[in-house]
Amino acid sequence: MLVDTVKKYNAFPALSLPDRKWPQKSLSKPPRWLSTDLRDGNQALVQPMDGDAKLRYFQSLVQLGYKEIEVSYPSASQTEFDFTRRLITTKAIPDDVWIQVMAPCREELIRPTIEAARGAKKVIVHIHLSTSACFREVVFNMTERETIELAVRCTRLIRDLTKDSTDPELRQTEWTLEFTPENFQDTSPEFAVEICEAVKAAWEPTEENNIIFNVAATVEVAMPNVFADQIEYFCDHISEREKVCVSLHNHNDRGCAVAATEMGQLAGADRVEGCLFANGERTGNVDLVTLAMNLYTQGVDPGIDFGDINQVVDMVEELTKIAVHARAPYAGKYTFCTFTGTHQDAIRKGYKSRARLEEKLGVSAKWRMPYLPMDPADLGRKHEAVIRLNSQSGKGGIGWFVNDVFEIDMPRDLEIAFTRMVKRYAEEKSVEVTHDIIEDLFRSHYMLRCPEGLQLLRCTLRTGKVCSAVSNGVNGVNGEHKHETKGKALANKESRSGTVRLQAVIAIKGIRHEISGSGEDMFTSLVSAVHRLGFCFDVLDYHTQWQHSEGTEHEDSAGTTRRSASFVKLVSGGKISTSWGVGIHEDSVLASLHAILSAAEKLETS
Repeated sequence: MLVDTVKKYNAFPALSLPDRKWPQKSLSKPPRWLSTDLRDGNQALVQPMDGDAKLRYFQSLVQLGYKEIEVSYPSASQTEFDFTRRLITTKAIPDDVWIQVMAPCREELIRPTIEAARGAKKVIVHIHLSTSACFREVVFNMTERETIELAVRCTRLIRDLTKDSTDPELRQTEWTLEFTPENFQDTSPEFAVEICEAVKAAWEPTEENNIIFNVAATVEVAMPNVFADQIEYFCDHISEREKVCVSLHNHNDRGCAVAATEMGQLAGADRVEGCLFANGERTGNVDLVTLAMNLYTQGVDPGIDFGDINQVVDMVEELTKIAVHARAPYAGKYTFCTFTGTHQDAIRKGYKSRARLEEKLGVSAKWRMPYLPMDPADLGRKHEAVIRLNSQSGKGGIGWFVNDVFEIDMPRDLEIAFTRMVKRYAEEKSVEVTHDIIEDLFRSHYMLRCPEGLQLLRCTLRTGKVCSAVSNGVNGVNGEHKHETKGKALANKESRSGTVRLQAVIAIKGIRHEISGSGEDMFTSLVSAVHRLGFCFDVLDYHTQWQHSEGTEHEDSAGTTRRSASFVKLVSGGKISTSWGVGIHEDSVLASLHAILSAAEKLETS
């Protein structure tokens, strides 16, 4: 039991920093980004990438917008060395991109590392040396003084081989040094500053070409706020701050890498190292995607383009052979999805509210949506993927799917009835409900089985002395152009404005029928006419919606298509059973006729 062994662990000591300033700050600009995918991420793979895979990954990082990329550990293997040479000799590195090559503080490994970078335009030479008491004493058996001397000796060697080199080709390269006091988080802050001061003095950076100190949480052992205190202490105590770039490299052992990195930036850090989707040793490096998108959702341009996140996921999964978790922030396939009914209803209402607001303003509105901190469309995610249906889903999500498929909003009673049907189907089949299933269920239960078998050959409507004659395919036969009408209707009810009389010729499966009826409007006169076909029912409810869309043959003067959607709830003559019918057609008479006949036929067979 863990409870029996908890006393073997000590709490990480907090740093005394009573005048800390970082909690009052906010992030208003992106950091300098460095991708370590090709080095730190690659060395953590069961199957490290070969040269071709690394080249594809490198090109993707450049396309995303990364200007600093750690490409290799050249002294680790011939593959790493050769890949670095390939990038340089094939001129695959854009002029504005810095490549970074890494080596430990070992003089015999620094020389091949620099040789691998020969001929590149911009190179960061990255050396690392563990500075924590644990590693110095347990792993390296070195004192603080010996550690400083080694770091300075390696720095002077790099300087001799690069910016002070007598080799004309090496002097053409713009060189920068990055020094990592590895396990900085577990290093005393005073010693971290001391060793970095010694390295800086040996390198002699300038304001135009800073030295990079990568103050890494190589193993995450402290809470994020303690780490931020450490960063603020370092930034305040390192001399010539204008010549120093403070870089963060957070691992995720405690699951706090993102929080620690964001707080570290508040505390003064200038640069962030990490991997796409948190790849890297053990629990991985900080996730560059999450950090960038967190800035984006706060109104800060991260400078990295994740506008097609699915493509990035596909690339990383293919080349690393590691799947991105289904619920990974921003990128997981379920990240923007909800199966819960209350969530679905809130999101659906949010989209409707946003549409009304943007119609009113005439411009795109600020993002404000229940359960969605950002617009999935900004990442190339389709809105239909936001809501997924199963037996736990509610009418909000099911209504969303119906609107996706048919571009209609169901009346509330129909929405409740159809939701019960879909949930029952999902429970019985134990499946996720797709758009195809929704379409099949809705058509089979509410729409005519063979709508093409019903034709409206002629229709005449008369109100008093006014006559409107229409034929099949003509829009707006009832003369009304409202978006939606609702009401309870009874057949043959006289209106104060007069009676509407309908005469029509229809064909059902090729058989002609002459029908006629009268009522207070087109719909009730049509109900009266259908009664004469031998159907016995009463109307409990009906709704009509007008739809507007572009690109079909039935267009109004504005160039948009007008389709009528009719919803009818009928009760059998014996008041035993009820049925809904739905009709959608460019011709409003046909839409209503489809709905009435569909519901009437189901009453007869129920």
